[in-house]
Amino acid sequence: MTKFIRRLQRIGSSILVSLPKEWVDANKLDKSSQVELDTGQDSISISANRETRPTKELVISYPLPKEENIVADITGAYLLGYDIIEITSDSTIPGEDREKIRNSMRRLVGMEIIEEDASHINMQFLLDATTLNPEKILKRMSSIALGMYDDASKGLISDDKSNLQTLSKRDAEVNRQYFLLVRLIRSTLVDKRLANAFNLENIDVLDYRVAANLLENAGDSIVELSDFIYNSSLSKEQSKKIYDVVKDFSKLAEKSIDAFTKPDRLLAIEAISLHKKFEEKLGKLRTTLGNKKEIPIDFLDMVFMFERITQSWADVADLVQPIYNE
Repeated sequence: MTKFIRRLQRIGSSILVSLPKEWVDANKLDKSSQVELDTGQDSISISANRETRPTKELVISYPLPKEENIVADITGAYLLGYDIIEITSDSTIPGEDREKIRNSMRRLVGMEIIEEDASHINMQFLLDATTLNPEKILKRMSSIALGMYDDASKGLISDDKSNLQTLSKRDAEVNRQYFLLVRLIRSTLVDKRLANAFNLENIDVLDYRVAANLLENAGDSIVELSDFIYNSSLSKEQSKKIYDVVKDFSKLAEKSIDAFTKPDRLLAIEAISLHKKFEEKLGKLRTTLGNKKEIPIDFLDMVFMFERITQSWADVADLVQPIYNE
């Protein structure tokens, strides 16, 4: 980045500043061009106002070095905002590797194979980023994860626990939405127009990244919990004690997400307070079966898993910025 110093000039009632000729020429601007101004409290950034940003393309030569992984490379390129990912080879790409590539596509919302032959695969991101909404994506992640949570909780008291074995497939959709959100919020850091369209400051982008990670981890933990419940040897009485405490968590979690996306600090404080009371109830479960030595380790482990999962939503509410008197 090159720094320029310019003196302000007054012409009539207007205050003007000239732009560096080198920057104007590099961005192919002239006297009729428009630029975008992004104002902060004590700063202004100027960007060329183009209708579309340049397409980001990546070419991956195949076969890869031994230490590389094609699925990881494609996922990484997707998260970095590449629009076109082209895989080229001097020889035929093996069928096994093609299947890995196709499977990776299923994890990446909007990325599709548009061209393919024996030695070439061309993928493209087909969604318009400006039509996406970080708030809606985050709420979708939370909604899917909370549905998983509810079904895992019901598995504590249900005689038919077969549904618990399907939660990993729903977690795959949480991961898909997570990858899409990470791609989107990373793109806002390099595309001011996108950030303006979403009305997100840099700190908001960072908070969305943290919130998305919390919900993605919660989804993984719920799958782990469902497996634990499926194989649990707890009695119906013990399982029912846990269920009676954890069954009504979803409404509290939804309040946390609402507080974050509005954002509303007062709502966040309310959600955090309710989570604290919820955790106190979970903590009391450790003494409800009498002497600690008599409490099955599975019971304690399950309580801990619920604590870890529900804390994720409380942490999302904690991201809402405090109210300051200026």
